[in-house]
Amino acid sequence: MAVKEFALPDLGEGLTESELVEWHVAVGDLVTLNQPIAEVETAKAIVSLPSPVAGTISALHAEPGTTVQVGTKIVTFELDGGAGAGGDDASAAPVATSDADASAERDANASDSEAAPAAAEAPERNSVLVGYGPAVESGKRPTRKPRIAPAASGSAESAAETPAASGEAAPAAVAEPAGTSEPAVTPADARTKTTPPVRKLAADHSIDLTQLTGTGPDGIITRDDVLSAAEQSPAATQADEETPVGASAPSRSGALAQRARETRTPIKSVRKATAAAMVASAFTAPHVTEFLTVDVTRTVELVAKLKAQGTAASVLAVVAKALCIAVARNPSLNSRWDTEANEIIEFGYVNLGIAVATPRGLMVPNLKDAHAMSLAELTDAIGDLARNARASKATPASLNGGTISITNVGVFGIDAGTPILNPGEAAILAMGAVRKMPWEHHGDIALRDVMTLSLSFDHRLVDGEQGARFLTDVGSILNDPGTVLTMV
Repeated sequence: MAVKEFALPDLGEGLTESELVEWHVAVGDLVTLNQPIAEVETAKAIVSLPSPVAGTISALHAEPGTTVQVGTKIVTFELDGGAGAGGDDASAAPVATSDADASAERDANASDSEAAPAAAEAPERNSVLVGYGPAVESGKRPTRKPRIAPAASGSAESAAETPAASGEAAPAAVAEPAGTSEPAVTPADARTKTTPPVRKLAADHSIDLTQLTGTGPDGIITRDDVLSAAEQSPAATQADEETPVGASAPSRSGALAQRARETRTPIKSVRKATAAAMVASAFTAPHVTEFLTVDVTRTVELVAKLKAQGTAASVLAVVAKALCIAVARNPSLNSRWDTEANEIIEFGYVNLGIAVATPRGLMVPNLKDAHAMSLAELTDAIGDLARNARASKATPASLNGGTISITNVGVFGIDAGTPILNPGEAAILAMGAVRKMPWEHHGDIALRDVMTLSLSFDHRLVDGEQGARFLTDVGSILNDPGTVLTMV
């Protein structure tokens, strides 16, 4: 019987290591070519690793939560007679796929198992992040070898049903013979449909995901599902019952006293990459920040009017549109300093980065060709971008190639700041909170909606005058959206 060892592949973008988030398989499992076997977290995104061969898992060489260098052996397969045919072919090297792609592949395989094709068809290929990927095998879904369950969990109540798509009955739990030291895996251990941040949230609240019914698309378990379960947990209920009516919540100092004196968290993944990028940016590009406080009452009224008419709109989208227009008039803000080529690159397009706070840390995915989008398209695209980033679905492609960025600190109630440039970009615009303030209006004092804009830029690329003109253009559009007619 042939043996195939699989090392962590190069996931592209110059990344040299990845953190193993979760195994989707266990020792003894039968897998098919291209079946997702693990999730790994790079410095930029969480992706799935597909199996390079069809065979049986004989060994797993890395534990979840560990950081693995590219080229390090992580799994060993045993290949049956014809099961691994083509598995040793270099052209079948696995390519990391997104969670959405892996889900689509599982659904496709489930459909194939219901009826055999009438005639041979050309093999399909997975939608992948890099390259074309190996061909997808049609036929039955992979099956698990029966595993031995611990005696303590051998009751029928502890067994969960297998997914309906598999078309197979769950194997009965069998008492573990004496001397067996290998942990048993029952159907209840099957991976639930959710994302790594939600799994972490569930672990923090001691919630068993196998007992939850997902309310998200395709039954995926969402953050709200976990929080709802946490509120209904016996511990939470008991705490509510023991709290006298009218009693005040525990003081913040009391909550702090209950925490450990010190908590140490390894620096890795997004936090590690963000720290390195920010240090490199701060000590490479000479930062300058300019501020402008603007009456944005008319912009707020415009957004409210568009929403009343059923058109997608937001203040952030208006700022994004204003930025794209101002960039066309001040191209130095949309440029890059190329040290190796000793050139300044000015871009004739806008790949607009949107800073997003996620459970994994700060991420700045970007909208490709944002300058060509309408206000409604920008609103929808920004919303999709943020949701994907928070759900760990941002792809490496969306996290690279940005030309200028926006960060909305106003959502946290902050008025202004001095944002650090996204590495390689010439400028970043920070939006402050929109506040009702007394403001000069037509010679009188009136209560108006006011916002402060903060523009940080690379002084190697942008002079103070250019930065000021850009910021003034953005402010003019926000003050009176009709001003755009004089700019385009």
